[in-house]
Amino acid sequence: MDIYTRESLAIEVGQSLKGEYVVRVLNPLKQERGVPKLLFCDNGPEFTGQMMDLWAYRNGVKIGFSRPGKPTDNAFVESFNGTFRAEYLDTNWFQALAEAKQIIEAWRREYNESRPHRALANRTPEEFVSQVAVNRDLAETKTSRFLTL
Repeated sequence: MDIYTRESLAIEVGQSLKGEYVVRVLNPLKQERGVPKLLFCDNGPEFTGQMMDLWAYRNGVKIGFSRPGKPTDNAFVESFNGTFRAEYLDTNWFQALAEAKQIIEAWRREYNESRPHRALANRTPEEFVSQVAVNRDLAETKTSRFLTL
């Protein structure tokens, strides 16, 4: 989850997720979105292992860990996970992993595209990201014009 845009960048489905799997998810996100300055994680073994540490080191990313037993340290993700669990995991029975992946990805897209957030002035994450991009383009255009005079 991107805590600035409130976007759910990925939800990975599996029976057991290890650090190698997390790195496989982070690499395409890195290509698409750039490298984050900070990854904030809980202390699960998929985040505390050597693979994550090596990925972060190679990409110049700091990893911040929430304190054990302190879910409020990562309140955005805890809130998202609670919503996701209540709306999907607790209410659906999946016959196969592929089915779960497809249905969960549809929920993730709906979350980003259709759900306004108070913290984003009642815009969806998708709308917020679009507005940030427009503002950035305008700022760059103004700067470019100033620099070329």
